[in-house]
Amino acid sequence: MSKYARLAAPLALLAALTACGLQPMYAGGSRGAVAQGLAAVEVAPIEGQAGWLVRNALRDRLAQSGATASPRYRLDVLLDDDLEGLGLLTDETVGRERRTLRARYQLVDLSSGAIVVDATAGSDAGIDVVSSEYATIAAEQTALENLAHEVADRIVTRLMTAMRASS
Repeated sequence: MSKYARLAAPLALLAALTACGLQPMYAGGSRGAVAQGLAAVEVAPIEGQAGWLVRNALRDRLAQSGATASPRYRLDVLLDDDLEGLGLLTDETVGRERRTLRARYQLVDLSSGAIVVDATAGSDAGIDVVSSEYATIAAEQTALENLAHEVADRIVTRLMTAMRASS
């Protein structure tokens, strides 16, 4: 293969990649359509401790562009937090737990009342049940905090794709 042929192949691939239509999600930075759309989302209060954690995580992620805008959308979230025992040991005690956090959410356009996004997101985590009750409770709490962040990330990613498609 000649020296020019080796150089031409990567250039041809690069040219094909630029023609694929991919565009950055945050094109335009904090002035872009996605960042402005995310900054205009108001998160409605969510019940319970898991709701408080998810709402705070959502508000952090939606405002990270630094842009401030009057609310154009409202995000309604309904959570289902479940903790179930698994893995029975020989003495009939639970050796493992699974914590599941599921969210049903809707993005509502405040001007028209139309539902822009109606979807679900969720995640789960495994927890070892140990002889120390304090350690088990701490592990359950840490799992809930991690799940709240994971669910918030999934919700924001879905909102970003919806706002990108509408711009």
